[in-house]
Amino acid sequence: MNSSNPYPESERPVEAWCDPVNLHVRLADGREIVTPLWWYPRLLGATPGERNKVELMLDGVHWPDVDEDLSIRGMLRGWKYPGAAKPGIAAE
Repeated sequence: MNSSNPYPESERPVEAWCDPVNLHVRLADGREIVTPLWWYPRLLGATPGERNKVELMLDGVHWPDVDEDLSIRGMLRGWKYPGAAKPGIAAE
C-alpha cells in the first residue's frame, strides 16, 4: 500500500471473466478468486457478452453494461448480495 493507493498491490485485479456458473478474478499476486454467479443477481441475469465486458479498477471490477461493481475485499471475505439465493433454493 502507499498513500496514493490505499489498497494492497497484491489484491489489484489483473483479469476477470465469467463462465456459465462462476466469476473468476485473477489478482496481481497470482491468486484467483472464484465465486458463484448467483451471489450477484445482476451478473446472473446478464448475457454472456454483458458479463464479459469488464473494467478493472484498483480495488475491484466494474461491469458497465450491467451497472455492477464488486470489490476484491468483498469477494475475499465471501460477501454476496443481500438476499441472493442459489437457484432452486429459497433465500435465507
